[in-house]
Amino acid sequence: MNLVGRELEADGFEFIAVNSKLGKHPQFVCVKNRQLYFILVKFVPFPQDPNILDTQFTEKMAAHAVKSEAKLYYAGVGISNAEDPSLPVYLNQPYILDFNGLQEI
Repeated sequence: MNLVGRELEADGFEFIAVNSKLGKHPQFVCVKNRQLYFILVKFVPFPQDPNILDTQFTEKMAAHAVKSEAKLYYAGVGISNAEDPSLPVYLNQPYILDFNGLQEI
C-alpha cells in the first residue's frame, strides 16, 4: 500500500480515506482536480501476474463508483522473494515488487 500511496501522492492525488484492512475495498479514496477516485490495491505472490484483473473482485466496487460518480482504478502489485522467487517473502528480508501503475476500470 505504501508504494501505491506514494505514487498517488506524487501524481497530485489528495487522500480522503485510506483503508488498510485486508479484504476491505477501496484502499484509497482520493480527489484530483475535483474528481473522486476509488483505488483498489491487490497484492499477488510470484508467479501470478499482478496486471490481470479479477472481474469478480471489481464488480461490486464498479457499481459503487458509478453511484458515487467516481473513477475506479486498479493497482496490481506483485511481490516475490529477491533471492529465490520460489520461496515465500519473509519479514525483514529483501523482496521485489512488480507495479506497472494504475489501470482504469
